This record gives sequence, C-alpha cells and structure tokens, in this order.
Amino acid sequence: MSGTVTADRGAASVLVLAVGLTVLLLGVAGATVGSARTARHQARNAADLGALAGAVHAVEGEAVACAVAGRYVRANGARMTSCTVGGLEIVVRAEVPVAGRWLATAAARAGPVSAPIRT
Repeated sequence: MSGTVTADRGAASVLVLAVGLTVLLLGVAGATVGSARTARHQARNAADLGALAGAVHAVEGEAVACAVAGRYVRANGARMTSCTVGGLEIVVRAEVPVAGRWLATAAARAGPVSAPIRT
C-alpha cells in the first residue's frame, strides 16, 4: 500500500485553510459592522450634545448658537456639517468617518416643547 498514490492527499490542509479564511473574513466583517455602529453612536451623541448646548444660546442668534454647538460636536470627535436656528429651535447635523471610506451621520433637534405634556 505504500506505493499507491491516493487522490485526496493534502485535502485536509486545503480544508483547514478554507475554514481559517472563512473565520478570518467573518471576523473582519464583524469588526467593520461594530466600527460602523460605534461611529453612528458617536455621531448621534455629538449631534445631540451640540444641539442641546446650542439651544441654550439660540436667543443670541444663529452665529453664537452654532459656534457653541460646533465646539461640542468637535469635542465629541465629530464634524458638524450643518446648523440652523429657527426661533428657539436648533438643528445640528454631524458626521464621523467609518473605516476611512464611509461616513456615519446624525441629526438632532433641540428647543422648547411646543405642546404641554399631559399626564
């Protein structure tokens, strides 16, 4: 039997490499999804905090309110893409890069409650 050559010689090595590559690709995909979710949360938090901080200064005008909002957005690791003030309401949009290719974006609005809360 030592002189015969079988067709499946080395098949286990190929199978182990294929399984290893599959596990590696699943790990990279999972890390990418996790990175995107983290960036989305970071953008949302930055927009929320920027809007809240800017809303306090909305009575002083758009320039002042948006400058304050921008400081909070940058302090939270995001970039403010837009800021608008209408009356006492402010809307802030922020973005965070994801893996160098995509952008996670979020928007937040802050201002006075327009209707009374009923209990």
